[in-house]
Amino acid sequence: MPITAATSHFADRLIAAVRAKGNPVLVGLDPRVESLPKGLIAGDGYEAAASGFVSFCRGVIDVVAPLVAAVKPQAAFFEQLGLPGMRALKEVIDYAAAKGLLVILDGKRNDIGSTAQGYAEGYLGPGESSPWGCDALTVSPYLGDDSLTPFVDTAKQRGAGIFVLVKTSNPGGKRFQDIIAEGQPLYRHVGDYVESLAVRTVSSGGYGFVGAVVGATYPEQLAELRQAMPHTWFLIPGFGAQGGTAKDCALAFDTNGLGAIVNNSRGIIFAHSRSEYKDRFGAGRWQEAVEAATHEMIEQLKAETPARHL
Repeated sequence: MPITAATSHFADRLIAAVRAKGNPVLVGLDPRVESLPKGLIAGDGYEAAASGFVSFCRGVIDVVAPLVAAVKPQAAFFEQLGLPGMRALKEVIDYAAAKGLLVILDGKRNDIGSTAQGYAEGYLGPGESSPWGCDALTVSPYLGDDSLTPFVDTAKQRGAGIFVLVKTSNPGGKRFQDIIAEGQPLYRHVGDYVESLAVRTVSSGGYGFVGAVVGATYPEQLAELRQAMPHTWFLIPGFGAQGGTAKDCALAFDTNGLGAIVNNSRGIIFAHSRSEYKDRFGAGRWQEAVEAATHEMIEQLKAETPARHL
């Protein structure tokens, strides 16, 4: 059987894409009605908002596709618009894939048994191998190890990946994730299990298709988890608007600059509203602001992390 997107190993595709673009930047697609440049939403109601979301996300994708390996649509912003929003999400996923980008859907899905299987079959698998056509999906682990099994099995069958929440970037995450159990924080127990899944699904590139979400806002724990999880790709949220920096991410990478992708949503897609770009570009040249912010992040990561070796 020839190697295609639907049969090749997700971690190998991610490695190839990151190396091809020479950086680990992941652009989050989080459209918000109140933040979009004026004129993109024509009229009122859910249909108008959804159409504006598609136009905006396509505009972002057009700019970042030559620069980065992947995008991460946030399902919630589309779901809040009901059926028009879900149609818009599918359009955005397909458009990004057509531009050669890997698509990681941020849905934080999970359940048990057949329900988890339904989520896995619906979302996981690029192209026509699944209804939504996603290369990867974020997944919550807190219903237990058996709740992850359908996602792992489906990802294996379809050449997809999953990113399991381990140490999230939000301040409140520590309430549960840092609870000490059997001598170590809960996030370490989750991390150890995710690493075991990564080892079981490892490719020739040295990483499994089961990855972890670990926030840039906790750099010490990020470094700790990298040491404990050498076969696990990290998806790192928290860069930019949440306060995480390139330096905070430095120890998440291996010596070749691989092993982590760093997400930036608001700081890139709404760069036209940032003080350093507002006067320079403004809303009328918002795509130029997106491009400038993407280049800025790429250069910061190259200066402060092993991503310089890509």
